[in-house]
Amino acid sequence: MNEATNAQAVAPAGATLAEIAEAYLDAYVLPKEHGGIGGQDGSRQHRVNAWIRLLGDKVFTEITPDDVDAAMRVLATEPARVYNGRDAEGNPIFKKKAGRRAGATLNRYHVALAAMFTWAKRQRLVPRGFDSPTRHVDKYAEGRGRVRYLTDDERDRLLAACIESPWPRLYVFVLMALTTGARRGELLGLRWCDVNLERAEAELHDTKNGDRRVLVLLPQVIAELERFAPKDAPTSQALVFRSRLRPSQPYSTAKVFNEAVEAAGIKNFRFHDCRHCTASYMAQAGASLLEIADTLGHRQLRMVQRYAHLNTDSRRRLLTRVFEGRV
Repeated sequence: MNEATNAQAVAPAGATLAEIAEAYLDAYVLPKEHGGIGGQDGSRQHRVNAWIRLLGDKVFTEITPDDVDAAMRVLATEPARVYNGRDAEGNPIFKKKAGRRAGATLNRYHVALAAMFTWAKRQRLVPRGFDSPTRHVDKYAEGRGRVRYLTDDERDRLLAACIESPWPRLYVFVLMALTTGARRGELLGLRWCDVNLERAEAELHDTKNGDRRVLVLLPQVIAELERFAPKDAPTSQALVFRSRLRPSQPYSTAKVFNEAVEAAGIKNFRFHDCRHCTASYMAQAGASLLEIADTLGHRQLRMVQRYAHLNTDSRRRLLTRVFEGRV
């Protein structure tokens, strides 16, 4: 039985969004080598569940742009939620926070629904030539996004607090985040066989945008990783940052990281801001936006445009060289 026939058996004609979503989520977590999507976005299930709540009882192929637009408006009125680690079963936990969802957050819900329609089309769950209703719903305006990075003193205090953490690997976990720009999920997905201690590299196979990426590991990071590396590290499938109780699952880092931030006396700093630190430090050292985008794994320069104001000294030196003797 081929892939399309299998998919149709899972979601017959007249299937509701909830039925399609269930099949999609199963495929999303299934590794690519087993015929799945191999998705790495830990918030995808949360966002798909929101669509099940809002449009789950509607026949999937009969959902209109007006239906999507109305549901988006509902999402815009609801409180924002923030990732807060995982429960005992490994499921992501989200807690409410003050304020409504930002435009960028709402657009991620739009992307999740659009991805579901694209997957359904590939699985022949919709008629040939079907036009996704998400294509006719405008996305929300997005701000430039915040750029919160640590001062030298804040960074030193945070790393010192990480060393004192009850989780021995928090220090190297945060150090890697600060020096590579890798996302939390990308680091938590690393296995020892992905890390080459001799070449000082770590390979990310499934990143957020689907591209393969290689992290450059500084000597300080290598020294810390060597403390924990198993003897069979080059071939080991064990997670680098594994859970103590469930070694097949990544460690739930939210609590220990937040405790370290608090112990360091740092305000308004999230783990994702470690990524902003990497980019900001690079910009201040004169790195180009292209170099920053390549390090962070962004395909478009507009994603790192927010750091442009931090490398004015580099641009000043460039312009001085270009126009010296010309004006």
